[in-house]
Amino acid sequence: MHTITLEVGKQFHTHKGILDHDCLIGGPDGVTVTIGTTTYLALRPLLPDYVLSMPRGAQVVYPKDSANIVGMADIFPGAHVVEAGVGSGALSMSLLRAVGEGGRLSSYERRQDFADIARANVERFFGGPHPAWTITVDSLQDALAETDVDRVVLDMLAPWECLDAVSKALRPGGVLCCYVATTTQLSTTVEALRAHGTYTEPEAWETLARGWHVEGLAVRPQHRMVGHTGFLCTARRLADGVEPPVRRRRPSKGTYGEPLTEAAPDPAGAAAPKQPKPPFRPQLP
Repeated sequence: MHTITLEVGKQFHTHKGILDHDCLIGGPDGVTVTIGTTTYLALRPLLPDYVLSMPRGAQVVYPKDSANIVGMADIFPGAHVVEAGVGSGALSMSLLRAVGEGGRLSSYERRQDFADIARANVERFFGGPHPAWTITVDSLQDALAETDVDRVVLDMLAPWECLDAVSKALRPGGVLCCYVATTTQLSTTVEALRAHGTYTEPEAWETLARGWHVEGLAVRPQHRMVGHTGFLCTARRLADGVEPPVRRRRPSKGTYGEPLTEAAPDPAGAAAPKQPKPPFRPQLP
């Protein structure tokens, strides 16, 4: 697949031959063009097509995860959304489509080079600056001063470091969605949300997308699939002064890494009774 921007008088060169942009400009979607002996199908790229072919500074959020974030975090038209960790702008475009021109997306990115790449990708896709989007080059903890925010999406290395700032910005009932890559990040994020006291019990999951080959009666899974890309975790903001309900399900033994100890033998030969040990709890940063 080739992704090109059509310009009057320009050409697209491939090892198959040369395509004049003028052959496609002004025509409808879904036409075919022949370059040499090869026939190509010309279509406007969908957002997933564009995301997987656009220039990158940081790893992009894959379309399967962007769709989950928009759906499970309930990003709605007109919402005020805060995003931290813009990367190459892939998730920003999905969020902007969801909130629409009547909404507001405030994005925060620590690195100027990533912010520049994201801005260029977003403006290229939408045909110019999006009226609902602002991007700030700074850390979320230091720069976030917005309040009454509907949704917060964190795509960063240590989202647990932002829980205080997010708690102040989110309105009661608002949704926090975190995107992390590893199980250790996921565990630390979930336990930090539980310990913070201003969020509901978090939910965590991942999505695996597997295509299927369908041709007549030959119906089988494709040999390749988009497997693990990241974990998603969501929680909702409680009203001020409200304590989260006590968890009903007791954790299994060893869940928090209780050390396995054996009682020291009695000098007289009788085994000493086992003494209960206090449960181990990980130290959250």
